[in-house]
Amino acid sequence: MEWRHICVDMQRMFAEDTPWHVPWMQTVLPQVTELSQRHSLRTIFTRFVPPENPDLMPGTWRAYYGKWWMMTGEHLPQEMVDVVPALKKLIPPARCFDKRVYSPWLDGRLHNVLSGEQVSTLVISGGETDVCVLATVMGAIDLGYRTIILKDAVCSGADETHDASLELLGNRFSVQLELMETEEFLSGAGWQ
Repeated sequence: MEWRHICVDMQRMFAEDTPWHVPWMQTVLPQVTELSQRHSLRTIFTRFVPPENPDLMPGTWRAYYGKWWMMTGEHLPQEMVDVVPALKKLIPPARCFDKRVYSPWLDGRLHNVLSGEQVSTLVISGGETDVCVLATVMGAIDLGYRTIILKDAVCSGADETHDASLELLGNRFSVQLELMETEEFLSGAGWQ
């Protein structure tokens, strides 16, 4: 079985002091780093890349970036889009995949790469559980991937919606999705 680790948006703009700061990112970073180091050839980091200015985005994304203008390329230093330093040093051999929206699946590029590599299973870590991780997981399920969420390696800025997202995913999608701890996955116990 061919698998890849999709590490969602573990970026400086979420780890550092910005309006989008996710305090729990530091808590999950050791698990994410351990998996990414052990399996750097199988790791793909996604990066949520804001536009230069709101007018470059369609529809309601303009209003979104009107609210979050300080997070656009005009105002946010470019290096803040990078994955956190502990993970950036793994690229290469790990790969990076940029996206403009929550889901990495919308334009088909990531799915084409994974299909070409005959990947059938995705292991998901990163943030935020209730936004970009959720979009990544739902798309993976729709595309037919066996999906594993490492529940101690995902994080959110809001505890209540983080917990609710994991409960929803674990209960409603139990045939297509597995929740497990990072160590359980790394040891191979119960998933291979």
